[in-house]
Amino acid sequence: MGCRVMLRRMRAADEDEFLQLAEQSAELHADWVRTPTDALMFREYLGHFSDPTAGEALLIKRVDTGAIAGHATLTGIVRGPYDRAVLGFAAFAPSTGRGFMTEGIGLTVLYAFGPLGLHRVEADIQPGNEPSRRLVQRLGFRREGFSPEFINIGGVWRDHERWAITAGMTTSLPPCDPNILP
Repeated sequence: MGCRVMLRRMRAADEDEFLQLAEQSAELHADWVRTPTDALMFREYLGHFSDPTAGEALLIKRVDTGAIAGHATLTGIVRGPYDRAVLGFAAFAPSTGRGFMTEGIGLTVLYAFGPLGLHRVEADIQPGNEPSRRLVQRLGFRREGFSPEFINIGGVWRDHERWAITAGMTTSLPPCDPNILP
């Protein structure tokens, strides 16, 4: 459990709340991220993570109300000499601007470095996405590069900045327990 948020694996029972929040957050997400917006998309998304090698789909939930504040993924996990994952995340509109996502993504990174045993977490962020850029900067990520036409979002190849944090750079992460709740 985190200080004000906790992490929990996403599951089928989250569909209704998740989809309602995705609808409320459509303008917030705009061109930055593609979040499932209907039952079929949600089930396909969740089904992708039924294979343990696909990574982790996590919810960031408020401790005080139990409401979903946002979600995060750890994908592209590579073991061996890399021991890394790619972080994806999105806030939901009702919880923005209160620090829940900073804490939740911090817990996600601690979970990657602790229980998952990874050394490096990377985040790809579009240059104009200032809230996401500020979030990873607050957590101690460093900007490592720029990739033109890097990720296809909504049928458009979009430029992304590459940000990363390694296990030895955790001084800015929250002093909370990163364990995933069932």
